[in-house]
Amino acid sequence: MKQLNYSIFLPPFLLLLISVILSIFFTEGFLKYVKQLNQWILQYFDWLFSWSTFLLVFILVVTYFSPIAKLKIGGKDALPLLTKWQWFSITLCTTIATGILFWGTAEPIYHLNGTPEMLNIADGSKDAAHFAMSTMYMHWTITPYSIYTVAALVFALSFYNLKQPFNIRALLFPAFNKQGNYAWLNIVNVLCLFALVAGMAASLGTGILTISGGLNSLFSFTQTTFLNFIIAATIVIAFSISASTGLLKGIKFLSVLNIRAFIGLAIFIAITGPTIEMIKLGFSGFEEYVSTFFQRSTNLGSNINTEWQQSWTVFYWANWLAWTPVTALFLGRIAKGYTVKQFIKFNLILPSIFSGFWMTVFSGTALNFDTLKPAGMLNTVLQTDGPQNVIYTILEQLPFSAIVSTIFLVIIFISFVTAADSNTSALSSISTKNLTTNNTEGAAIVKYLWGFIIGALAFVMISFSGIEGVKILSTIGGFPILFLMIVVAYGLLKMVFVKSYFERLAC
Repeated sequence: MKQLNYSIFLPPFLLLLISVILSIFFTEGFLKYVKQLNQWILQYFDWLFSWSTFLLVFILVVTYFSPIAKLKIGGKDALPLLTKWQWFSITLCTTIATGILFWGTAEPIYHLNGTPEMLNIADGSKDAAHFAMSTMYMHWTITPYSIYTVAALVFALSFYNLKQPFNIRALLFPAFNKQGNYAWLNIVNVLCLFALVAGMAASLGTGILTISGGLNSLFSFTQTTFLNFIIAATIVIAFSISASTGLLKGIKFLSVLNIRAFIGLAIFIAITGPTIEMIKLGFSGFEEYVSTFFQRSTNLGSNINTEWQQSWTVFYWANWLAWTPVTALFLGRIAKGYTVKQFIKFNLILPSIFSGFWMTVFSGTALNFDTLKPAGMLNTVLQTDGPQNVIYTILEQLPFSAIVSTIFLVIIFISFVTAADSNTSALSSISTKNLTTNNTEGAAIVKYLWGFIIGALAFVMISFSGIEGVKILSTIGGFPILFLMIVVAYGLLKMVFVKSYFERLAC
């Protein structure tokens, strides 16, 4: 019988609840210490974020071409839970959330008009546009998806092939080859839950900002704290209800709907936007991305100053890391019946291609518009109205702007609900005892409780810190997971190179 695991659920829930209360009633002092913690992490560990994420890419390349790639998750007789289309849809929507919708147009404008000083590139120039485009590929394709893929693959093989419990502990089993001390591993579960909630709150924050910007642009709603509260509450209620229906109902339905909407919107922008210019910029940006991949991944000889690297690249790696362990449980869970090679294709290669296409279209369009006359139009919007309004300014330049902007607003809402319900489902599963390989759904009440704390934390941070609050949440959430992922990556290497592991996985 399912039971709430209080030793795992209560510590992160109470810690996060206390954080929300402190941020409301002791706002100035709380934010001061949170920012100091964020700065300490960036100052002393930025190099570890960079090198670790780079090595994850390398490990997956090795895994893809190793004998383990032919093994089937769940054993040779395992049948898939989902079709390949459903699998791709759920995987993509679980991992991107509102990120590509919010940052896909706003981020390149930051880079276009704020290039790192050491590069000696004039802001707003063609070279700055190439740098901005290559940065979008850097932040949104191979490296971030490698983070998810390593963790999810290790969990899938541990859970299905090595018969480990549906638990964060399964991620660590390959590295240690034993269950280890129960109390110590519970601390790992608690840290992972805390990290994911912080990461989800950061993502929800961008979703709230983007929706409020859309309501302001379309219906002249004033972007107030009360409006943010209404948006946050609506999203939380929606994804909590969807998560409570389980994997094969709400999550699967929303994911398929979401991916179709993504594809339709991207094709519309590609056709009606500056098509030739975005393609040219895409090629030049991709060339620069490939040629500088090692330098920018490791920050060796990249000529990019540390402050810029910490503010952007490390922030992204921390954000993706914050989501990783709990998201890995969900992604690993839905991969049953497919091979390791297929897993890497559907969790790394295909999502990276889609994200690269998205950035070519949306970032390319934004960069093109901001370099046209009046030059700096989008940068002006960014500085005066906030990053959430950039996409709507772009859509205003295209045909059927009112209709498309309304559709975009709906897609943002569905996008976060789709990503959040799968992760809320995983949160509740980790917080529940007595789950099996055939029954991994947690109790509905636990999903509602996690939904509440995620919404409250996101609302408080964007209300008092705006976009900087989102970045702070991401960095703090991802920091403890950085060390966990180093251990997980070591476990994957053991699976690939240690013969005894291969034989156990193949059984």
